[in-house]
Amino acid sequence: MREGTVKFEGRILYLTEDEALLRAQLYDGVDLPDGKDRKLIDNISTDELTPGWVCYYYDETLARYCLVGLRGGVVEKDAIKNGGFSVIVSGVSKGCGSSRETAPFSELKAGVQLVIARNIEKIYGQNCQNIGLLTSTDFSLIDRIQNGEAIPIEEFTKGLDPIAAEIVRHGGLFAYNKARLAGDTAPPSIATAERPMTLCEKIISQRAIADAKTGELGVPAVRPGDALFVRTDVRFSHEYVTPMAEALFKMGLGEDAQINDPASVFAFRDHLTFLDRVMPQQHVDMGLKEQAASLATVQEAFTHKQGVKLYGEVERDGTTVGSEGICHNIVIEDLAEPGQLVIGTDSHTCMAGALGCFAFGVGSTDMANSWFTKDVRVKVPESVRVNLTGELRAGVSAKDVMLHLLSDAFFKSGEGIGKVLEFAGPGTMALPLDERATLTNMAVEAGGFTGIIEADEVVVEHIHALRGADKDRLRQQIVKADEGASYCKTFDIDLGDVVPTIATPGDPRNGVALDAFRREHGEVRCDIAYGGSCTGGKKADMDMYAEVVRKAIAKGRTLQAKTYIQFGSQRIRGYAEKMGYVELFENAGVELIDPSCGACIKAGPGVSFAPDEVTVSAINRNFPGRSGPGQVYLASPYVVLASAFLGRVGGPDEL
Repeated sequence: MREGTVKFEGRILYLTEDEALLRAQLYDGVDLPDGKDRKLIDNISTDELTPGWVCYYYDETLARYCLVGLRGGVVEKDAIKNGGFSVIVSGVSKGCGSSRETAPFSELKAGVQLVIARNIEKIYGQNCQNIGLLTSTDFSLIDRIQNGEAIPIEEFTKGLDPIAAEIVRHGGLFAYNKARLAGDTAPPSIATAERPMTLCEKIISQRAIADAKTGELGVPAVRPGDALFVRTDVRFSHEYVTPMAEALFKMGLGEDAQINDPASVFAFRDHLTFLDRVMPQQHVDMGLKEQAASLATVQEAFTHKQGVKLYGEVERDGTTVGSEGICHNIVIEDLAEPGQLVIGTDSHTCMAGALGCFAFGVGSTDMANSWFTKDVRVKVPESVRVNLTGELRAGVSAKDVMLHLLSDAFFKSGEGIGKVLEFAGPGTMALPLDERATLTNMAVEAGGFTGIIEADEVVVEHIHALRGADKDRLRQQIVKADEGASYCKTFDIDLGDVVPTIATPGDPRNGVALDAFRREHGEVRCDIAYGGSCTGGKKADMDMYAEVVRKAIAKGRTLQAKTYIQFGSQRIRGYAEKMGYVELFENAGVELIDPSCGACIKAGPGVSFAPDEVTVSAINRNFPGRSGPGQVYLASPYVVLASAFLGRVGGPDEL
């Protein structure tokens, strides 16, 4: 239990945009007394803290590779660990992107006690709390630390909800939960009076644990800021994260700890299926091929021991061809239902919000804890209402809507961090389910807690068709937002005003209208065109790719870029076969890839291998290094395939 004050004896590292100053701090022992006044790096993603290949480790080895993915390539192996740093300072938006808990874990094990940034992203911040790494957005602490002052622990609990504050005081989630289960501490009871609630607020109130001893669920109402534990309906992880979560599970609860209700827990072999195809020789020589392969082996043993369903690999004609599906696509196909609460060890868990459930990503510690308690902590988030009206123009998709929305100053400034994006309006409900899933999937690119859309008959028919679920039961589970519910921000977007949009390299929030981009930059070549991932590998996306391919072939065009299309699940591949798309794509020269996360996380065909390579991609994020060292432009399926035939960044109107 942390009480009193915290002393920071080590050095302060300022992650400056000036690479010479950054290098001087790391390797020459130079300290910057005026570091907080320098231009600090913004939007440092978890991919930069621990690049994908670093996540093959899940122990203290992570300390050696802390921040080795930081743009500019200044931070080398062991630089943070050997630098004697106890505080790391950066600019706006620290920890955006993936939910990987390896990121803060690498900082903690490298000796860092405190992370200071203008904004702390939601999942990253919660992961820091869970493992005992302190965070703050108060830059006035820096002078006090430099002056040798011991800082009261209350400085690091200011603004936190009561549960988060207690977790910080206890030094982490497991220590807190041991005290909670022993009756030594308890979350405050929810005393919020009945009030009109948003969609997520209503689901939280229904799933709230009113009495931990009896398991009673439900409270009359919640409001933003309320802190509580909520009962989960679906919990899932994948091979990238399951081993670390299992290690934490055993460490916190003992070698013989058993999962509570394993029938509601699922695991996926979907992230590293094709890693062998793209792993650079340097990484092979480091032993990373074997290290990465061990993740799947450890997960398989864990699921067998615990009685957990594993969605694994698929064989065709006696050969392993890929995964059953990407976890997010499978969750929508097989697992989630309206009104449920779904957690997964992946930031894009929010994709399932298209079914009208409250779905969000968590870190390894939160998942390990939920395996035992079946609950997860939530601070009720504020909601942003996105009202969509009208109809999309031809050649415009939900991806364009999201890139347009993300480019708003509200999200670019970090104000969207931790908010729910609740999509509504006749424009939203007129979209097919796959396009709705694109909206909810990319809510996390806004820094959001999750995205959600009220379920309707489209959702009911979808679930019934795939699983045979009772329609009346599904209809009864549908949750609707109340009239008069309060939203912190409202966007009103006429879909007819949305134009083809791309996000320039570095951040999904760098959205710009394609026409404006072409006027400003002229011809930007396209070396790689990648259509796939959970965001861009759905049935509706296949329809869009096929539309462009047919148009291009009719005009006598041939592919001018290396082009890939990857299916989100085996069901989606089956749909493409039935529609004749597989033959169409292959005849055009497209390389088809079976389901896996693949290029999106630099782990499959479609990655770049050189900094000057340009990729136009249907994935959801383009943080530095995310899909290789090259430059990644995010775009809709229409623009991705059009660029492939044009050999430059462009739209289907140019075919």
